[in-house]
Amino acid sequence: MALSTEVRPEAAREVDVGPVADFEEFARSAQLRLYRTAYLLCGDAETARDLTQTTLAKLYQHWKRAGAADHPHAYAKTVLTRTFLSERRRRLRDLLVLTRTGGTDPAPAADHTDLRVTLLGALAELPPRARAMVVLRYWEDQSVASVATLLRCSEATVKSQCSRSLARLRVSLADAGLSITES
Repeated sequence: MALSTEVRPEAAREVDVGPVADFEEFARSAQLRLYRTAYLLCGDAETARDLTQTTLAKLYQHWKRAGAADHPHAYAKTVLTRTFLSERRRRLRDLLVLTRTGGTDPAPAADHTDLRVTLLGALAELPPRARAMVVLRYWEDQSVASVATLLRCSEATVKSQCSRSLARLRVSLADAGLSITES
């Protein structure tokens, strides 16, 4: 029996590779940018890779909606940030359950002299939502309004949390013998 190379019209309609190809192109172009943001949020390369992959998987599931968005990169960043916050809340719940049942405390952070490592360590000490605000506001250079929209809170909350977080970062860096300028 010979294989037929003829494509039936009804079979051609069943296989629509356009959206898949569009997603693959988007994923290739956005992956590094998403990873950088994820790394700043997590402070760990492996967790950042996992977060980036989870974000891309969620985007793929809803690509019809995400691909039709006015700004798919902004949509992806929203998914990334909300996934990060959701996973942090889940880990915090697990940690609370573990400590209530007599589990061990996490190991204290080590002292680092390198500015980058020290800064990442100071960022890691911030609560997840505050860290997300600082990263989005100052690293991603987003406006107060866009951060507020992304995290579903008021602009006043973003301003106050960023101010408090920067004060904590300044103290952490001063304790390490470093300083950052006022912004």
